[in-house]
Amino acid sequence: MKRVAITGQGSINALGRTAPETLRAMAEGRCGIGPLQVRDVERLSVQIGGQVQGYDPEAEFNRQQIALYDRFTQFTLLAAREAIAQSGLTFAGELSAEAGVVLGTAAGGMETWDDNFRSVYEEGKNRVHPFVVPKLMNNAAASHVSMEFNLKGPSFTVATACASSNHAMGQAFHLIRSGASRVMVTGGSEAMLTFGGVKAWEGLRVMSKDACRPFSANRNGMVQGEGAAVFVFEEMEHAKSRGAEILAEVIGFGMASDASDIVMPSAKGAARTMALALRDARVNSDAVGYINAHGTGTAANDKTECAAVADTFGAHADALMISSTKSMHGHLIGATGAVELLACIMALREGVIAPTIGYQEPDPECALDVVPNVAREAQVDVAMSNAFAFGGFNAVLVLRRA
Repeated sequence: MKRVAITGQGSINALGRTAPETLRAMAEGRCGIGPLQVRDVERLSVQIGGQVQGYDPEAEFNRQQIALYDRFTQFTLLAAREAIAQSGLTFAGELSAEAGVVLGTAAGGMETWDDNFRSVYEEGKNRVHPFVVPKLMNNAAASHVSMEFNLKGPSFTVATACASSNHAMGQAFHLIRSGASRVMVTGGSEAMLTFGGVKAWEGLRVMSKDACRPFSANRNGMVQGEGAAVFVFEEMEHAKSRGAEILAEVIGFGMASDASDIVMPSAKGAARTMALALRDARVNSDAVGYINAHGTGTAANDKTECAAVADTFGAHADALMISSTKSMHGHLIGATGAVELLACIMALREGVIAPTIGYQEPDPECALDVVPNVAREAQVDVAMSNAFAFGGFNAVLVLRRA
């Protein structure tokens, strides 16, 4: 089996317009959650989110591109450009045919849906723009990345709610490890902070109106975010042969279904998925130093995940550092695992553990080291990234220090 290196990373989210900006904010424990700026915000019960403030599409794309690119596609392209530029790769000839793109998203072109439903139902228009379908489809971002960078290998989109980008990156990992591809551009993107998007989530009654406080006893719900993170996964020997900087190595991936409930998480399903990822990575549980938790800030999710970690890691659970960066950038739904992978890479490369901010009161059902409020310096050789989605779909990645 081939080994898989990460040679590029890029991001845009509430914490920063680039990966370095995002990591700096994570290390500082800075909060990117604030008042939402969306149309009809006064009609929303939840008026906060991890929004990319001050974003101007016209500063990044021309008019013809904006007609084709939903906000989630725009975010993807900006993150992909950064990641590929860092990797130093140019896709031509044989490499073009051996490189692909697999991305995750839960909603796809939500802004396009929202705008055009408003046009038809509220404004009474009888026609919509001819590019509405190619603009809103979930695979739009992957398609435009493949076209911009001449990626002619396996390319597709994964939609598994909050696990979408972890599933996408897991598939990219498998494609390279099996020898089917040499390079994969992978990650996820989401832009659900529209009136319709937030209103739909309000109906679930899992949203906080003031802050995201994962693992804290007084937590009262999740907060949505938006943005993208994209990585270049590359066959290790190919990366070494060209002298590429290796940010981290992907060594394992586990995925499993709870097959039990559409919204309630299962500790057994989460534990089984983490165990599968460790087995795939061929490392003992005590090798893991840091877990970026799913950690949504809801009562059910946080205690279930902590129970699963305790079950999977046994006595070593007390020595683990586990944090939720959703407390800073919000829950990016289909893109969240991708942004959170940045924190795993930071832990491995820089020895900086991103904190769980907003932590106020210990919860006996979350009695783990959740790195409360302040980042920590620690050497980590192996890190894990958890994603446990509605529908009972679980996806866990394991990374090793390069």
